Amino acid sequence: MKSSRSRSRSKGNRNRSQGNQGGNVVNRVFDSSGPEGKVRGTPQQIIEKYNQLARDAQLSNDRVAAENFQQHAEHYTRLLSEAQREIEARREEQERQNRERQAERDRERAERQEREANQAVVDQSAQPQPDVSGNDEESTLVETPESQPKPKRAPRRKPRPKAEKAESPEGSAPGGDDAPKAAE
Repeated sequence: MKSSRSRSRSKGNRNRSQGNQGGNVVNRVFDSSGPEGKVRGTPQQIIEKYNQLARDAQLSNDRVAAENFQQHAEHYTRLLSEAQREIEARREEQERQNRERQAERDRERAERQEREANQAVVDQSAQPQPDVSGNDEESTLVETPESQPKPKRAPRRKPRPKAEKAESPEGSAPGGDDAPKAAE
């Protein structure tokens, strides 16, 4: 069995760590020990409960109890308003940081675009410029089929005259003795 000493030590550490946390007080559940017992809930719920108890005490003509409940409600009201101020301050700080980061990104983007534009100008000026004077010897322009003159077609040749039937080398006329004879 654990000793009560170690149990109380761990319980104390837990409470201390929650207090340093500064968590979301608006939604945190509190246990309030009021004059008529514990009231448990978020600060808003506790405020409403103590205000209701103060009204009930006032209706029963118990001014002391009514004042006591109002003081408890006021304590949680201050606690809640302080938490809301802190939340608002954190939100405003976050927005300010976001605006600064966005402004920095915008500056960096503008500088980068300016550098790229300057680099493009430098790159263009470093390239040889095309000769627009009409001197085609060193032109770097690409010629397209549309820009070239159409080639001239070669003139048509006249058909060769048909050769006349030449005499055989032996001097015989065509259809001579050497020629096969047709059936008579």
